[in-house]
Amino acid sequence: MNTKRNIYKDVEHPFAQFVRIIGKGKNGARSLSFDEAYQAFSMILKNEVLDVQLGAFLMLLRVKEESIDELTGFVQATRDQLNFKSLDVDLDWSSYAGKRKHYPWFILAALTLAKNGYNIVMHGASGHTINRVYTEQVLEFLGYPICKNDHEVEQELNKNHFAYIPLEVISPILSELISLRNVMGLRSPIHTLARLINPFNAKATLQAIFHPAYRSSHQKAAYQLGYKNSAVIKGEGGEFERNPDAKTLICGIQEGEMYEHELPKLTDNRSPIEEELNLDFFKQVWLGHASHEYGEIAVVETMGIALYTMGKIPNFEQAMQHAKQLWLNRNMA
Repeated sequence: MNTKRNIYKDVEHPFAQFVRIIGKGKNGARSLSFDEAYQAFSMILKNEVLDVQLGAFLMLLRVKEESIDELTGFVQATRDQLNFKSLDVDLDWSSYAGKRKHYPWFILAALTLAKNGYNIVMHGASGHTINRVYTEQVLEFLGYPICKNDHEVEQELNKNHFAYIPLEVISPILSELISLRNVMGLRSPIHTLARLINPFNAKATLQAIFHPAYRSSHQKAAYQLGYKNSAVIKGEGGEFERNPDAKTLICGIQEGEMYEHELPKLTDNRSPIEEELNLDFFKQVWLGHASHEYGEIAVVETMGIALYTMGKIPNFEQAMQHAKQLWLNRNMA
């Protein structure tokens, strides 16, 4: 790496301009324009950036928080470098947080919808944050394969109407960057933009955020990217999962129009945290051999939001009623 640095001893590295724009101090710094963000992230994806520049760039963005134009530029640069087959996908479901306090009930919501014929692609990354259970691990336990390319995604959609593809398949560089969570001690913008990639141009998208302030930026970025149907929530543990213990504000897009809708709290008291995430028990609930009051409410409510987002049901009340029937009849689907 020192040799590469020495090349630029007397001439400025092309990426230096982008570090300077966002890092020039309290009065001199500004956000990148869409075009600048697109150019900068294209260079990152092509491995044309030095490690020291990349670390500085990501952490400067983390401190100031990425703008809508920056986020949109990063995502578009990523999408433009993909080379996947065109597939008929109803719902793109991002899953990048992992679970720690509660089971990943959102997975059962997605699988129930798939059992009823909705084509769902879920994508995510595992292991970037310590002490969490990740979607990839849970799906393998339930007997679902992890797709290694777009052909396998197509096969799984034809077979099960559900496919999971890891970020490392979508973009090895993004996967490497998201794993820096344990090196930096902080999440970076990669955790945000990965949720918005929608690699197969699904008709609808779902994203969850950790911090409420990111709801609006995800919604507006999805709008700028041209997504016609989308929903963003502060999901339990950072996954797209309705938390029955709290109000849930949905920042969405329906047929190209942005909207907000708040769902009420459903429980009187905060539900207890699981002592351990026992996947054997989780599977028994899925098979109908065990029950879990909090979890099954979370499944139904999450599924209802997905149904509304896909435009299948005209309002949330009917969406929740239909979701409940799908859940109760899941083993007959």
